[in-house]
Amino acid sequence: MTNKAKLIKAMVYTEYGPPDVLELQDVEKPAPKDDQVLVKVYAASVNFSDWTFLRGKPFMMRLMSGLLKPKNTICFRWDWESSL
Repeated sequence: MTNKAKLIKAMVYTEYGPPDVLELQDVEKPAPKDDQVLVKVYAASVNFSDWTFLRGKPFMMRLMSGLLKPKNTICFRWDWESSL
């Protein structure tokens, strides 16, 4: 298996802000644990929760996601389309 096969595309953000802070990057493909499954996502959407975490507002959201910068940098986890 080549190194490229172990990479996937993901929208990533390393700071809070407008959509301009988003970057499309190659990230390492996650390995599922024994009690998890890995699904191939065909489409994703942005909902209010994603938008709130991206902006870091209201400020109280940062208590969960990182005070000065996001702890988890891969964006848009909530709404997606896939098949098993």
